[in-house]
Amino acid sequence: MTVLDFEPIQHADFDQAQLPEEVLRWIAQHNLWNIWVPKAFGGQQLTLSQGLQVQKELARFDGSLGWTQTLCSGANFFIGNLQKEVITETFGTYGNRICLGGSGMPTGEAQKEGDHYRITGNWKYATGAPHLTHFTLNARVVENGKAVLSADGKEVVQSFLLSRNQVKLIRDWNTMGLKATASHSFKVEDILVHQSHSFIYNETYLPQPIFKIPFPIFTDLTLWVNYLGMAQHFLQEAKSTGLQLDFSRLEGVLMAADSAIDQFASEVEATLEKGGSFSKEFTSEVHEAGASSVRHLTSCLIALYPKLGMRACSTSQPLNKIFRDYFTATQHINFL
Repeated sequence: MTVLDFEPIQHADFDQAQLPEEVLRWIAQHNLWNIWVPKAFGGQQLTLSQGLQVQKELARFDGSLGWTQTLCSGANFFIGNLQKEVITETFGTYGNRICLGGSGMPTGEAQKEGDHYRITGNWKYATGAPHLTHFTLNARVVENGKAVLSADGKEVVQSFLLSRNQVKLIRDWNTMGLKATASHSFKVEDILVHQSHSFIYNETYLPQPIFKIPFPIFTDLTLWVNYLGMAQHFLQEAKSTGLQLDFSRLEGVLMAADSAIDQFASEVEATLEKGGSFSKEFTSEVHEAGASSVRHLTSCLIALYPKLGMRACSTSQPLNKIFRDYFTATQHINFL
């Protein structure tokens, strides 16, 4: 597993409109977009526990850094859902700079035309948009002007991988926190995509155990660890004020979250090792635990913030930035 040396980016400005160039170079140097990607395709092939530890460390250093790495490496995780020729075409070209990202909301249409789809629509919040090499998106499938329905009568939604030149950015990310994630919207206008560039979350083609993890569990744990890292950073900065405050509640919630994430990751890895499957009950347990943990973290930060003085109010201070980053992150739909 990569040992991270933060010294080269110690003084980078993460409160600007996107990640600084020196940070992007540092990410590529450590191959952080590809922590889940198999070594055969140039990745680190980390275990779930190893990857979560890296993401917590990144989020604890800076919210925008952790959030961007998590969302983009999470999109690179879709390598497990892609067909071999598309993997070779995509991951063989960009090396450590390959960076996927996009939106899981089905806010566009994919008109089926033989073995192609004609895609049109707008999608919000593509984390890392300015430096993505490829975009992923979900779209409702339409054929002959009508929505395609599944056997249970629901609209069929398909996922797609598009290259950057097939997408137009809408630079509308203007938030109080996570500024450097540059999570702009994007649009696709009448682009024809071969069916080989479509995929389904729970259909995998690579043999590595990591790709057997249900995507909801993977999403919950990777996002949860970001909230944990940011809250740990908040506690560190709050203590540095020298104010005689009671931090015990936050410390307890942080310890419980850290332990729960480690335990869930261990259970997932044990199940994978035994070749077992994941029940709906376990999936729900992970999600409910994550949602509850984030609610408690949020409550602790809100309770402490008014007691932290002017340092917490100054936009030039780390404490203020961490607070803004954390509460921007809480607006992600996953744990709302």
